[in-house]
Amino acid sequence: MDANCIFCKIVVKQIPASVVYEDEKTLAFLDINPLTEGHTLVIPKAHTVSIFDISADDFKHISAVAQKISNNMKTAIAADGVDLVQASGEAANQTVPHFHLHVIPR
Repeated sequence: MDANCIFCKIVVKQIPASVVYEDEKTLAFLDINPLTEGHTLVIPKAHTVSIFDISADDFKHISAVAQKISNNMKTAIAADGVDLVQASGEAANQTVPHFHLHVIPR
């Protein structure tokens, strides 16, 4: 955990979030500034800054969770599609230095 990381604080429940999925490795919660209804962030519980740092196993697990959430969005909010967005590094406009995958229903 990084004591200065807002997402790490969400993982340990120091900051509230609207959690939609949680398991031993991953947390998924609604974005506080959603682009659309249901916009969800999927993060590893272990502090990992970017795509350059995440383990292949954690990335695979997060991808599987994003797929589950995407399928649930089809039913729960009648999403016709989803965008999966991930920005790594300042040049890519990553705003929170903790790996996160956006699942944006359309």
